[in-house]
Amino acid sequence: MPPSTLQEQLIRDEGMRLKPYVDSVGKTTIGCGRNLSDVGISQAEALILLAGDIKNAEDHLEQELPWTGGLDNVRHAALVGMTFNMGIGRLLQFQDFLSAMALGDYKAASVAMLDSLWAKQVGVRALRLSVQIATGIWQ
Repeated sequence: MPPSTLQEQLIRDEGMRLKPYVDSVGKTTIGCGRNLSDVGISQAEALILLAGDIKNAEDHLEQELPWTGGLDNVRHAALVGMTFNMGIGRLLQFQDFLSAMALGDYKAASVAMLDSLWAKQVGVRALRLSVQIATGIWQ
């Protein structure tokens, strides 16, 4: 059956790949022929991707650490940001940090989070998030 819309026709002709690939002329491409090498993505598209990635981080956090839903928005956002950055698997390895968070000992949690390879890797980002955890104020 032939396509009945341009979208259907382009999906048929270009294919749909959800991970980047190199096309036949050496351009990094994604989706239905989006040339990332030359075209990239728009700011609106980047924000759509970001919203989806934030939702995924929130879902993983809720699934693995349901108690985090009871945190204030600012501290919860710091945990979502950490999950976004390193993934839930690595966050779950921060046992001292998470134990202190669960007890509401935010000062101890902020110290524990800085005692990590992650903190060394992300530098000032970790410092900002540790202050955010300690104070409950956006940084």
